[in-house]
Amino acid sequence: MNLFKKIADYRTETERLAWTGTFAEYIEKLRATPGLAMTAHARVYEMIASHGIAEENGRRKYNFFEKEIFGLDLAIEKLVEEYFHSAARRLDVRKRILLLMGPVSGGKSTIVTILKRGLEQFSRTDRGAVYAIKGCPMHEEPLHLIPVELRPEVEQELGVKIEGNLCPSCQIRLREEYGGRIEDVLVERVLVSEDNRVGIGTFSPSDPKSQDIADLTGSIDFSTITQYGSESDPRAYRFDGELNKANRGLMEFQEMLKCDEKFLWNLLSLTQEGNFKAGRFALISADELIIAHTNESEYKSFISNKKNEALQSRMIVMPIPYNLKVSEEEKIYQKLIRQSDMKHVHIAPHSFRAAAIFSILTRLKESKKQGMDLVKKMRMYDGEEVEGYKEADLKEMQSEYLEEGMTGIDPRYVINRISSALIRHDLEFINALDVLRALKDGLDQHPSITKEERERYLNFISIARKEYDELAKKEVQKAFVYSFDESAKTLFNNYLDNIEAYCNWSKIKDPLTGEEMDPDERLMRSIEEQIGISENAKKAFREEILIRMSSYSRKGKRFDYSSHERLREAIEKKLFTDLKDIVKITTSTKTPDENQLKRINEVIKRLVEEHGYTTASANELLRYVGSLLNR
Repeated sequence: MNLFKKIADYRTETERLAWTGTFAEYIEKLRATPGLAMTAHARVYEMIASHGIAEENGRRKYNFFEKEIFGLDLAIEKLVEEYFHSAARRLDVRKRILLLMGPVSGGKSTIVTILKRGLEQFSRTDRGAVYAIKGCPMHEEPLHLIPVELRPEVEQELGVKIEGNLCPSCQIRLREEYGGRIEDVLVERVLVSEDNRVGIGTFSPSDPKSQDIADLTGSIDFSTITQYGSESDPRAYRFDGELNKANRGLMEFQEMLKCDEKFLWNLLSLTQEGNFKAGRFALISADELIIAHTNESEYKSFISNKKNEALQSRMIVMPIPYNLKVSEEEKIYQKLIRQSDMKHVHIAPHSFRAAAIFSILTRLKESKKQGMDLVKKMRMYDGEEVEGYKEADLKEMQSEYLEEGMTGIDPRYVINRISSALIRHDLEFINALDVLRALKDGLDQHPSITKEERERYLNFISIARKEYDELAKKEVQKAFVYSFDESAKTLFNNYLDNIEAYCNWSKIKDPLTGEEMDPDERLMRSIEEQIGISENAKKAFREEILIRMSSYSRKGKRFDYSSHERLREAIEKKLFTDLKDIVKITTSTKTPDENQLKRINEVIKRLVEEHGYTTASANELLRYVGSLLNR
């Protein structure tokens, strides 16, 4: 069976990765690859970078986050560059707790989870290999064995930096098991694993009365005190707290600000000095990245308390807002539905888009720019061109409100409502109208929205419905066009020939007779009017198209139907307008004749094969569009 072969291959690979040798042999490995001794912060950054970094419009995109995090490019870039990258270079931010702060269901926990999974996989690669003193409960860096006095010389020779001291357990083992001979101490390769508590720790607050600091720092093993005679003997202590086990990797502090103060103060010396206090021992060194997450209200409550100023100064707060792009929001819903057991119910095209439009509108704030309403702003945020506005306007809007995206409807609510629609009715499919209806019905039960917000949200549902109506009409009209692309390209090329003749004061040849004639002004205007180009603006628009064509030609690129977004929209609208009456008659006829029935069946076939509908959902779409066109 293929499954067991994969398991066997995985087991073989794990066995291949295993390595045990002496400290002397480890030093030779370091001599060849100094990067093996990188810090936990550097390891996290190297892990992210190993998946690739792309430059796009002057911004950096990280492939590591692409499959799980959608629409948070700005926040992710800031997180990686201002924290992970800087900390990897040993700048002072590595001495800070990373606090992800944002609204519920905004992706904070997902970011931490994929960092943990990423570290586990990275430790199985040559670039991310982790070596530790064999038998050390904290899997510590073997270089800690080198006496402090000798470190400068070793650092210079190997090209590494040595920070931290041996844990109490390794100190006593070095004396008693190895007689102080550090070159003989055994070193092993370890694989980061949350399940095996190697390099990843997770701490979650519970009842303050029962929560014990030992959960963080380890505890005395009372069963061995009589054997070793003292609570300060490392052999009588369990170094099994989350801070111990997260050494060399990452420590997740869930809902950190809900913790009792004594737990938070324990982090001060760990972040600043790289050590913490446990039991009756000297300070214990730990090399780990501490990442916490909380919501905005808890963070505001935390910073309002003067007693927390010292801890606050040890934090780097990274806002993680909601996504503000409709197309990225759709991907979030698709991901969440894929993880469910409802994959057998067909979700018609544009259902997620309608829900995403509603969600994004609830998160946006009104722009101060003249003439810029929320729908235009939403489109610009999603990368669409909006007449009269440029990229500079987009950047200006993005900087208008620092808190934009920190409020609004969360993805979890939308998925809960879609799930409710799927479960309540034994349906073969659901469409955008079903989804919007479910969202609307759920507003009455939403615990945290005010009466005023509910009115705004109902208005946003109406806007999402109108946007869907336009999408539905376009979908059906496009399906009605036989060989739509060919028709569009023919009209497109015809328009280009005419504007070229118009701008050059020349004639155009009739394709049928070959006679020369004036440019077809009626044709050009019938296309330009579809996107609101006025009589006064037509010359500038036509010249802009010619300049774009010339630019493409100089670069050796072909100017085609998809090269100019607004012109493409105009061509499609012109075709749709010419077809509207045919669509209207065919979709609304209750008793279609043979010719109309044949056309309907062809359209349904095209909707199924090319647009992702089922026969039932395509029939429903035709009925709905027919009713829209007859209003």
